[in-house]
This record gives sequence, C-alpha cells and structure tokens, in this order.
Amino acid sequence: MGAERLAMYNFELLQGKRVGLITNHTAVVNGQHVIDLFYRSPNVKLTTLFGPEHGIRGLADAGAAVTNGRDPQTNLPVYSLYGATKKPTAQMLQNVDALVFDIQDVGARFYTYISTMALAMQAAAENDIPFFVLDRPNPLGGMRVSGFMLEPRFTSFVGQFAIPIQHGMTVGELAQMIRGEKLMPGVESLRLTVVKMQGWYRTMLWGETQLPWVRTSPNIPDVETAYLYPGMCFFEGTNLSEGRGTQQPFKTVGAPWANAQQLANTLNAKRLPGVVFQATDFVPKSIPNMATSPKLQGRKLYGVQLKVTDPLALQSVEVGIHTLAAFYAQATPTIRKTFFIRDFMGKLAGTNRLIEMLEAGKSPEQIIQSWQQELAAFQQKRMPYLLY
Repeated sequence: MGAERLAMYNFELLQGKRVGLITNHTAVVNGQHVIDLFYRSPNVKLTTLFGPEHGIRGLADAGAAVTNGRDPQTNLPVYSLYGATKKPTAQMLQNVDALVFDIQDVGARFYTYISTMALAMQAAAENDIPFFVLDRPNPLGGMRVSGFMLEPRFTSFVGQFAIPIQHGMTVGELAQMIRGEKLMPGVESLRLTVVKMQGWYRTMLWGETQLPWVRTSPNIPDVETAYLYPGMCFFEGTNLSEGRGTQQPFKTVGAPWANAQQLANTLNAKRLPGVVFQATDFVPKSIPNMATSPKLQGRKLYGVQLKVTDPLALQSVEVGIHTLAAFYAQATPTIRKTFFIRDFMGKLAGTNRLIEMLEAGKSPEQIIQSWQQELAAFQQKRMPYLLY
C-alpha cells in the first residue's frame, strides 16, 4: 500500500510539510491507522483531518450528513466533506502545505469516496497545494471494466466524472486520469503525486491480497458484498429493497409482490458465471450504524439471495442487469409505474438508457451489448494512466 511505502521511507516526500489528510477508518497499515502513523512521525506535521461520506470512523448511514468536529485521539480538527460542503474550502486548507488522500475504495463509480477525491483535487489545484494519493488495491481487480459511461447531464456526487460503473482502476490511477483527461474543471494544473503499491497486479482480486477486509461503509460488511455491489446497487434506484435492513445488503434483493422461486429459477437457468441465486424472504429492520430507516421496513419481502461461487468469473454489473430485468418482468403494469426512482436511477446508471431499454422490452443481453462500444473507447483512454 502507498501509506506503507511512505512510512518505510520516513515520509521523505512530505518532509517538513503541514499535512491535511483525507481519510477514514479503512486506512489501516499493518494494524495501525494512517492517522497515527502521520501523527507520530517527526518528519511531518499533521494539522488537519477530512472525512468522506459515513464520517472519519465510518459509522454514519449512507446519505446522512456528517458534521465537523475534533478527532478524540489527536484533538486535530476534522472537517466533513459530506456535510455543509463536499469540497475543502480555502479556510479549511489554511494550515495545509500538502493534501493527502488515503481511503480504501471498492471500484464502483457511484461509491462516493472517488467523488470526494476528485473535488479535493480541484480544491488543491485552486489553492496551489500539492496533492498526494496513497494508493490501495481495487478489490475488484484491474481487468474487468463494465457498465454505462456517465453522461454529463447525470453528473452528481454518485457520478462525478465520465467513467463506467466498474472502472477497473486504483484511486491513484483514477487521480492521474482525472488530471490527464481534465475530467474535473481546473485540475490540469494540479501538482499530483501517486505513491504506488508494491506487489499488486491487475489480475488480483481482494481475496488474493491477503489483506484483512475493513468494512468500507456500513453496508459493505465483507468482500463478497463488494464483489456484487457494482451490479446490485442498481436496486437503490428502484422502489424494491436492495437488502438494507438485513445482514446481507446487496446480496439480498426483494419486493412484497415478487415470486421468489420463479426469480431464482429464471436467473439460475441463465448460468451467469460466478454466481448462484436462492429464493428467499426477509423483513428489513432498523439496524443501528447500518441502516436506521431501510426501504420497505417491517414488510415481508420475497426475492433472491446471491452467492458468489467464483469471484474471478463474476461479472457483477451484468448480474445486476439480469436480476433487475427478472424483477421487472414479474412486475404488473401498475407496479411498473412506480418501479423506478427515476432521477436516482439515472444518476446511478449514468444515463436514462437503462430505464428506457427495460421499459421498451429490451433483453438484458441487448442492454449489456449497448455499452460495449463506449467501454472499448474508455479502455483505450485509460491506458496511459495505468500504474500496474
């Protein structure tokens, strides 16, 4: 990991600088938090902390505003980048000579940590502050790329720049691409340094890194959930349950009207690589620090539970499209009228094409085929920025 290499060389890159650190609970190095590594180093002065969605300790619900405060361990100021502002202000940066980003991402466009990074890069460029990314593995590996490209009019905090849903890049590689392709206004002047990892290869999924999984956010409790998340997150853009309010979010999806066994039979008959489907029923409940007010709380729902049988073979985004289409096929005309949370689904998919194609009766295979040309162009565009 980048933080490990930085510490190994006694923070030489940041010698004598006042450091602002954008981080959260996932930034662990050999059992120690990166905040402690910086704070104890005599070579740098850690002055300011910044926390993303879910807060610096990772306990806030998805979408819940996070307030400013102080870190109890170091008494340093903590500025929330998921509250009144999502971008560091000049005032927040007044005691900062270098801005450092170290957060474990999950490899999906709509996971907001990379939006936080991009906006922080923009702020650093505007204030002429060098920006350092301490690189970490993409849990989904660096090979598979999938899903719609973000169309500019769907730009939001769950899609800040034009990349596909599953981008197959590390945060360091993404930072280089954001600057190099000018994916955010004003970043071309940024003084960017990526501290690379050692021993990570593009073909490696998280399970091969031998690193312990730290719950990256309240509803990504284990790596199997992370593997499924890029496809199953589509259910957040519907009035169905994506499994929040259970101990199996994004592995369990359902609706009050669904025929669970028929769904499982339909999806298993497709023999989608790396996954099997089991009929299930469940009742979403309020779970502190995980899902306090889940969709369809207290109602009995019917659907499927997904089990990853081969992470390397799994095509998560494609699995999400097939699962979504299977539910939509079961829905009555009346239910279809309120099936989608249209605005949010547009932001998640990065386009309205997903809704339009499902409503037009297109098959999952046709939907998946529709993004192949734009993916091929992205694959070429990302090549100069790959570090591993």
